[in-house]
This record gives sequence, structure tokens and C-alpha cells, in this order.
Amino acid sequence: MVATVTEVYLNPHQARRRAPTQYEDLLGDSIERAYGAGITELAALVAHLNRTGPGCPYNNGVWTEANYQEEIARLAA
Repeated sequence: MVATVTEVYLNPHQARRRAPTQYEDLLGDSIERAYGAGITELAALVAHLNRTGPGCPYNNGVWTEANYQEEIARLAA
């Protein structure tokens, strides 16, 4: 039997246990826009998130490099 393209290649959502929340979608969209604008350094990404949102879910909505890394690690777990 010959495998189809969808059987061979990674499905980007195959590891999801649930659909993303609205917050997760907004955060992902904002990160994608930052990279699209040429932002590749963490400090600049954090500044972009503080300008455009979404706000950090803790720390009164203000992103820092540390809480950004913690949040991304939490979301990736």
C-alpha cells in the first residue's frame, strides 16, 4: 500500500489535547506578527507584546522576559 501525503507528513495539530483558547490564539497571532515584522530578539518580542497585546495573564498584564519564558513553557507542557 502506498502512503498518502497526509499519512507521511506531520500534522501540525496532532499533539493537541484540546482546541486553543482565545488567549492562546491571540498570543500566537501576536508572536507571528512580531516575527513577520523582523523581530527575533526576546527583549524586542516582549516589547512588542506589551505594545500590541495580549496582556500577560499575570503581573498586571505586563510582559517581562522571565514571565514570557515561563508562560511559553507552561503552554508547551
